[in-house]
Amino acid sequence: MSLEKWAAIASIGLFAMFVGEMISIYNFMTSIPANFEFGVEFEPNSKILQFISIGIAPASILAALSFILSKRYGSKPIGSIILGGGIILLIGMTYCYTLLDNLVVPYLTDAVKITPPLFMGISIPIMTVGIFLIKTNKKRPKKEYF
Repeated sequence: MSLEKWAAIASIGLFAMFVGEMISIYNFMTSIPANFEFGVEFEPNSKILQFISIGIAPASILAALSFILSKRYGSKPIGSIILGGGIILLIGMTYCYTLLDNLVVPYLTDAVKITPPLFMGISIPIMTVGIFLIKTNKKRPKKEYF
């Protein structure tokens, strides 16, 4: 397989990992009391920023890389993989957005409120790029070795 296909596969894996992390932290914040035992506190802002930096940032960079490498000729498999990553991100962030009403009040910070709608909006250009690659079908020229 080519580099752009591997990058697209890695990006969909990272999109799914980010969605899983966000769903788990939002479920965690709905089920825990405001204060832990033993005086340990939980700060959701730092965890969300950590999940963004290890999940969605590399996923979007890899999706952009595979788009840049295949945009001239298009590719149905790569476009469908990128489109699938955008759909996974949209569905996961929609679910996280529905959990906002159930959160404990001390954990309802600005980062917790802003993250799901922000990444729902980011999923739309990702899906658009995937659709663009699916629609573009040009024949690749053969490499000429001199």
